[in-house]
Amino acid sequence: MSRFSALSHRQQGLLLTGGGAMIMAPDALLIKVADLPDAEILMWRGFLSALGFLLIALARYGRGTLAAYRRCGWTGIAVALLFSLTTCGFVLGNQYTKAGNVLMILASAPLIAAILSWVILKERLPRRTWLAICLCMAGVAMIALDDSGAGSWVGNAFALVTATTLAINFTLCRTRPGVDMSPMLVFNGLIVGSVAGIFWLAGSEPSLPATNQLAVVVLLCLFIVPCGVTLLQRGPLYLPSAEVGLLLLLEVVVGTLLAWWILAEQPAPVAMVGGALVLGTLSAKGLYERRLELRQRAGLETIAVAETTPPVTVDRSSTL
Repeated sequence: MSRFSALSHRQQGLLLTGGGAMIMAPDALLIKVADLPDAEILMWRGFLSALGFLLIALARYGRGTLAAYRRCGWTGIAVALLFSLTTCGFVLGNQYTKAGNVLMILASAPLIAAILSWVILKERLPRRTWLAICLCMAGVAMIALDDSGAGSWVGNAFALVTATTLAINFTLCRTRPGVDMSPMLVFNGLIVGSVAGIFWLAGSEPSLPATNQLAVVVLLCLFIVPCGVTLLQRGPLYLPSAEVGLLLLLEVVVGTLLAWWILAEQPAPVAMVGGALVLGTLSAKGLYERRLELRQRAGLETIAVAETTPPVTVDRSSTL
């Protein structure tokens, strides 16, 4: 038995989702470094990531790859379409506003997922979740006030589209427990690449990027995106959609630090306060719920021990 198989179901989900978020952390930074036009970066990201997703699916399923696609059904098609919007929103958001802003707004994904789980999956939300929703939405509003220019508002809107479609994606995956939707990401890449390619060809004098730009694009789109997103897309197989979104905070924290450090982006104080409010609220919520889970598990173990322990009887027939 491998070490991964020896882990509990929840631990496997935490490892897969957390690992995917860490792999995706340089995403926003590398989009900025590539410095390509909107249609061109989307075209390369679409086609190269589609190739990467296909190679991963073939490596994992081998001769059963077609069967893996058939199992996804119409839900898988919806996942592919939604992730196409997620990809476009993320890339265009980074093109029009600061990378740190995009990643911070992406932190609202777990809250949106929690609301969708309540509406679609009929999961009741405790009061602490509604409180977290209010606090984080206030934080997101503060981030959006970072820059009053029209361009930044467009970028923030794209980032919000990213968070929303990602949350819907994870919630849909929870409606098909046990079905791995990650192979359908191949179609997401083909959709994004084809649409962006049309705009790229229609532009003025399309040409290949410079060698250094092409190297960044290949690293990001052929390796980082397929590996990271495949792990994230498998998260809902093990964890609730809101918790999968919560683990995206690893990407937010690491990615924001990388962007602010390497690109020397100086966020406004109000954006820093908003980001701290979002991260602080979600972190406190996660730690509190983890504490409740451990306390509940300890109580169940105590009850189980009490039920399996035979009662002690006193033999009163003997005399002193």
